[in-house]
Amino acid sequence: MQVESFRVFRDLVETRSFSRSASLNGITQSAVSQQLRSIEVRLRVPLLERTSKQFALTREGQLLYEASREIIGYYQRFQHQLEEMRNIISGTIRLVAVPSLGLHELPPYIKDFLKAFPQVKIQVDYRRSNEVYESVAEGEADVGFVAFPSPRKGLKVETFKKDALHIICAAGHPLLKKGPIHLPDLAQSKIVSLAPEMPTRQGLDRILAARGLKFHPMMEFDNVETLKQAVEINAGIAFLPASAISSELAKGSLAILPHQGPEIVRPLGIVSRASRMVSPAVKRFLKALKTPRESSSVSPAEPALSIPS
Repeated sequence: MQVESFRVFRDLVETRSFSRSASLNGITQSAVSQQLRSIEVRLRVPLLERTSKQFALTREGQLLYEASREIIGYYQRFQHQLEEMRNIISGTIRLVAVPSLGLHELPPYIKDFLKAFPQVKIQVDYRRSNEVYESVAEGEADVGFVAFPSPRKGLKVETFKKDALHIICAAGHPLLKKGPIHLPDLAQSKIVSLAPEMPTRQGLDRILAARGLKFHPMMEFDNVETLKQAVEINAGIAFLPASAISSELAKGSLAILPHQGPEIVRPLGIVSRASRMVSPAVKRFLKALKTPRESSSVSPAEPALSIPS
């Protein structure tokens, strides 16, 4: 049996999906089925108990799964150690991020890293926060990025930077003439916000509640880009990081409304798989993320990363 067969079987068991196992290994779904049948014929034992929509491991299948994890682990450690001995930083880094981080926080880091290590390829996928954790846990991505990170079983979740949520309004908003305001003064203003299920909204609500405040948004949106557009047409004011509105600030369609009191801080987190060894390229990229930068804002001239359909 080849190493690739062990990897396909491991991924099949961990994702519980023939299509996901195929995608992770760059093969077709039928090829996964063929490899599974080939292993069963070679070992002369059934590995899965199949039903119409699901499957369960047989005792022999569980034994092979555990062996596959160990074999792949040893092989990856060997590969990574060999690359480190040769000082080779190459390969593909698979990133998954919530759109606000992937579009506005990561590009400067990616640009600098690719300049230093041109042999590395970086793929970026955009998902909702809960899907970021799932993608890393299932091995579809090497590193994930979320706002207001929370602990998850089997994952290493750590804060790599913090940014401030600012009060954002349309250019020419009357409150801009009053100078720094107190947050309670916003009770008389129209508020627009992210949807209640989004971590940034939940984190903001907790911070405001700790200060004795609770706002009732007139409109709620499931993404930052639509929220920005609502603020631009003066539908209300919102809380957003400066990095997400850098281009709008530059062209003057949005403005930051200064307020008195402590900043509203939003932690940004890195998600990686605790039990899986990472490549030298991923190690270097994680190190670069933890290196302080003078500014994390994306300039208007920064090339944007396209969102795959």
